[in-house]
Amino acid sequence: MRSGRQDAILDIISSQEIETQEELCAELAKRNYTVTQATVSRDVKELRLFKVAGVEKKYRYAYIEDASNKISPRMHNLFRDCVVSVQSALNQVVVKTLRGNGSNAGVIVDKLNLPEIVGSIAGDDTLLIVTENEEKAKIVVAKLNEYLK
Repeated sequence: MRSGRQDAILDIISSQEIETQEELCAELAKRNYTVTQATVSRDVKELRLFKVAGVEKKYRYAYIEDASNKISPRMHNLFRDCVVSVQSALNQVVVKTLRGNGSNAGVIVDKLNLPEIVGSIAGDDTLLIVTENEEKAKIVVAKLNEYLK
């Protein structure tokens, strides 16, 4: 049941803009899945869905389509569209994004699985990346700037 429901969620968010878990519950109900918001919340977490800017609505759910450690062209475009700047500060890298996109940039950077990165934390409009030293921070900046081209 869970697998079918999660497939339905992916189908729903790929065909229409869904902004809230309540909207997702309603769309699932139309497909004969009776679920609670708590169940949808777990599905959103398991599927690693995140929100991006919508066209018709302010935000919509999205997901990374590629299961490998590479980002899809769609995610590459999202990264280019939401990142304002990338710069190092000692052993850290500060990625400034458009408001509300810090976590989106974080998901994409995590997906890249760069060996130089020790960890990261995302805020509303900033992603802070920690590396072991200044040299590795500069390598990360160079790699991320390549994705901005």
